[in-house]
Amino acid sequence: MPSVLIITGSKSDMEYAEICRHQLETFEISSRIEVSSAHRHPQRTAELSSKALENGYEVIIAMAGLAAALPGVVAAHSNLPVIGVPIPAAMNGLDSLLSIVQMPPGIPVAGVTIGMPGAKNAAVLAARILALKYPEVEAKLAEHRKSL
Repeated sequence: MPSVLIITGSKSDMEYAEICRHQLETFEISSRIEVSSAHRHPQRTAELSSKALENGYEVIIAMAGLAAALPGVVAAHSNLPVIGVPIPAAMNGLDSLLSIVQMPPGIPVAGVTIGMPGAKNAAVLAARILALKYPEVEAKLAEHRKSL
């Protein structure tokens, strides 16, 4: 079964992570949510990221607000696709969005929109990536598209 690791920078981001997990479940993709701040728990964040592949994950979704360094730090420690979700905090999340999309060459992070729509779109984007390998996910994506 395809699996996605969701990392949030704070417990206060859990509502976004749960929305994302729920959307992943509609595609029959398993996920695990971990809270690990890039600034408060740098070693833990590095370990979660660097061991994600060996732990069976194929995509990482990283959610963060304010400085929003988490997606970039995750991408620096993993070759898996990383999707960054900006969480509204200061400046209604615009600061987070800009932090996520301004990655240096060679360390990409796919960025989605701010907040709940971004949490849902991160799950859909993860499903699109996984659909390249899993026909059953591709079929669920087609059903999802028809329902819109």
